[in-house]
Amino acid sequence: MSITTIDPSTGAPIETYDWMTDAEVEERLRRAADAFQRHRTSSFARRAAALLRLADRLEERTRPLAEVMTREMGKPIGQAEAEVTKCAWVCRYYAEHAALFLAPEPVATEAAGSYIAYQPLGPILAIMPWNFPFWQVFRHAAPALMAGNVVLLKHAPNVTGCALVLESLFQEAGFDDGAFQVLLVDVDAVPALVEDPRVAAATLTGSVGAGRAVGKLAGQAIKPSVLELGGSDAFIVLADADLDRALTAGLTSRMQNNGQSCIAAKRFILERPIAEAFTERFVRRVEALTVGDPMDPETDIGPLARADLRDHLHAQVQQAVAEGATLLTGGYPLDRPGFFYAPTVLGGVNAGTTPFREELFGPVASLIVADDADHAVALANDVPFGLGGAVFTRDVERGERLALRLEVGCAFVNEMVKSDPRLPFGGIKASGYGRELGRAGLRAFVNVKTVWLGS
Repeated sequence: MSITTIDPSTGAPIETYDWMTDAEVEERLRRAADAFQRHRTSSFARRAAALLRLADRLEERTRPLAEVMTREMGKPIGQAEAEVTKCAWVCRYYAEHAALFLAPEPVATEAAGSYIAYQPLGPILAIMPWNFPFWQVFRHAAPALMAGNVVLLKHAPNVTGCALVLESLFQEAGFDDGAFQVLLVDVDAVPALVEDPRVAAATLTGSVGAGRAVGKLAGQAIKPSVLELGGSDAFIVLADADLDRALTAGLTSRMQNNGQSCIAAKRFILERPIAEAFTERFVRRVEALTVGDPMDPETDIGPLARADLRDHLHAQVQQAVAEGATLLTGGYPLDRPGFFYAPTVLGGVNAGTTPFREELFGPVASLIVADDADHAVALANDVPFGLGGAVFTRDVERGERLALRLEVGCAFVNEMVKSDPRLPFGGIKASGYGRELGRAGLRAFVNVKTVWLGS
């Protein structure tokens, strides 16, 4: 069997790859287990040196690497270049901080000595999505490798070229043979991989359905897992907000990556006194966006990554209108080659409707009116998801109090939700569990071991 990658801006095929045979997968599992025994005993200095070489290669090849992403999933080229640069940042961050974050921690007890040690677990199966085909991988792999683990990457099939480029980059950087390997397998192979005794843990970024399946498999195998799933992030704009700042951040948050981001601002909850002004100005900004060839630096919005994703998004928009939402702009697939969808704004969205409770993965913003700040928070929390949320207000202390009431893993005041190597990233409720990035992400896949020394 094989997979053919497709250029979403034209619908034309790019490359065809064969799935790995059972024997090829077995060989990669064997190499991962062997690599772990070497890598786990290597020094932090050696691991950091390899990660810094990797960062150098990313920065030296930013443009060609970005073009691979844009060609396979349609990300605007400038955003693809920024993604490559961000991957270099996460490499440098963990190269600098991992030894400190994983250093043994003394604890005073009646023992002659006692401390907490942080030790690696083994090969980690990373099941990664297509929307940030480099960043999603690096934000797991950089801390995992610095902790002494090794990585087995099962990437989304439509970005297979990205996966193989990443494998070659890690090899060039000097990581142990087998420390970072790609598995070209279909989703049907995942249960056996999770259950394999050589695989120590699993991490997945993807849909709620995929998360439930992998979480169940990992639980049955009694292995740790981290799940980063969907989101329906609220973007609250209060009556005293700086509207220019909120409009700029909101537009970027909703429309970046062609609207295909788990932490995008999906539900704009507007306090009533400013709802009309925000709506009018936001719609104008959306209508001014340039939709076109993602390789063109002037393009704001490229295609959705696959035809089925475009079609599903359109069905959700149609359902929203049937439920009473008002189509303020857009709302249709573009009549051109590729998988383009018009930037869209839905007004009059109410709690319980499709655009309120479901994740709309594309360039579609939903506008909701709240009576006051308390009502805005209640609306923000009234969804199954709990990934991120933002509050815009000139009163930062008030914004902080409201942010702390949001049922999310990431709360931002006067800034769009974003991931940062220095801070833990992840969600609650149906958005998953566990954390990536920061100190917590580095410790996600380690054995937190108590060591007691008797006299």
